[in-house]
Amino acid sequence: MILVTGFQGYGGRSANPSEVIARALDGTRIAGTTVRGHVLPVDFAAMCVQMPALIDDVRPQVILSLGLWPGEPMLRIERVASNWSWFELPDNIGHRQNGKVIEAGPDGYLSTLPADAMQAAIRAAGLPCRQSATAGTYLCNATTYVTLHHCAGHHPDSVAGFMHLPYLPAQVADLLDQMATDSHLEMHQRADYASMHRDDMIAGVLIGLETACRESRI
Repeated sequence: MILVTGFQGYGGRSANPSEVIARALDGTRIAGTTVRGHVLPVDFAAMCVQMPALIDDVRPQVILSLGLWPGEPMLRIERVASNWSWFELPDNIGHRQNGKVIEAGPDGYLSTLPADAMQAAIRAAGLPCRQSATAGTYLCNATTYVTLHHCAGHHPDSVAGFMHLPYLPAQVADLLDQMATDSHLEMHQRADYASMHRDDMIAGVLIGLETACRESRI
């Protein structure tokens, strides 16, 4: 089994591309293996309970969590999860986590996904992709940390990691309309206009997952 997770919308945004992609991939098959797509709440406490329980239930061989990084112009594979959260904005229940993700956990984990091979395969298909050494300090990083921590203790044969996604084009169109209506900032003062079409995101994620399955001999 392959597990792909996304998040609900947050921060007043109309949608979350990670939810769109996770729902689109649910039930598909990659390398003869079924994909389970699941959407997590933007809720730190609930995620810390739901993600380990989901992994225990599905027992996936490959886990790829997805999230939005506003302004990112391409698919971005994260290499590191840190045991530290600093929520600049609250989650959807109003909580701001400032401190360790797991109190007794190690300082960090490295992704166990074959990031180099995934990046190379996605780029070979003509889709932009890069790697990053930080998943930020919000729920994306926390989810990656919780996932890797749980796998290290209970599912050592599972490979897991995180990929950030750009905005969908319609989200940028909405953002531009909001800016024009609000008239608080000139457009050149914002740097989060990059977007990627849903179909290109799906294609890139599928290639990444196929590569992860192949490299992990699934």
